[in-house]
Amino acid sequence: MDSLGVSERRACRVLRQPRATQRYLPEVRDDEEPLTQRIIELAALYGRYGTPRITRMVHNEGWQVNHKRVERIWRAQGLKVPSKQPKRGRLWFNDGSCVRLRPTHRDHVWAYDFVAAWTHDGRPFRMLTLVDEFTRECLAIDVARRLKSDDVLERLSWLFATRGVPEHIRSDNGPEFTATVVRNWLERVGVKTLFIQPGSPWDNGYVESFNGKLRDELLNGEIFYTLKEAKVLIESWRVHYNTVRPHSALGYRPPAPEAVVTNGSAAGSATLVPRSAPPAAGHRGVVRLI
Repeated sequence: MDSLGVSERRACRVLRQPRATQRYLPEVRDDEEPLTQRIIELAALYGRYGTPRITRMVHNEGWQVNHKRVERIWRAQGLKVPSKQPKRGRLWFNDGSCVRLRPTHRDHVWAYDFVAAWTHDGRPFRMLTLVDEFTRECLAIDVARRLKSDDVLERLSWLFATRGVPEHIRSDNGPEFTATVVRNWLERVGVKTLFIQPGSPWDNGYVESFNGKLRDELLNGEIFYTLKEAKVLIESWRVHYNTVRPHSALGYRPPAPEAVVTNGSAAGSATLVPRSAPPAAGHRGVVRLI
């Protein structure tokens, strides 16, 4: 139109572009700017979360928005979606026999494992992680310089007394789990042990997946100057994981949302509502307790 001096009607006809498209002006909603800022804040706080979890989190905060709008804002702001880890489906032997027992209800199968990390001075410490495979809830993360079979027994006895006794417990073949004292004690309380095939961590996939999230979302982005600081931040992340963090396998709901009585609920009834917890401990804005 500027170079040839033709009308908009003729230019659109030659270019085969509808005039409605040419004249369209996008409608900027009143909540566009605050929503964009909130998405950027969540992306900065939880750097390993993609659009599905961010969408669920803004839903939980009361925003009326669908996933397509969040994805549009995500792309427009140049935010990066974390790459997905490949799924491992090695659940069967070649002869068709099952490698692992699939959980069917709460406290059906627990799984535990060890994770190693280091404080800023280079000294190593260990973490005992324990999860319920059905609910995906993290039951405990014990942090210490050294963890032995006695520490495993102490944690299990506390959980059995406060939560209940599971039907099965799954682990690798580490000496802390295969120790005679541990196996005999579990047999006496009626818990069946499930040991994975040696050298096959994918057979213990639930706790290995949890350990990967722990390392990716917290350990890889945090410097622990003392062991006490590590205990505080790791426990804070565990609470966030259970009560706030959306889990893709649970329809983007947290594994153990806090049960609270909400306004409008019947007397004595409770509604499962994710607790308004502080941000995960993996980001730099958290206050350190040393």
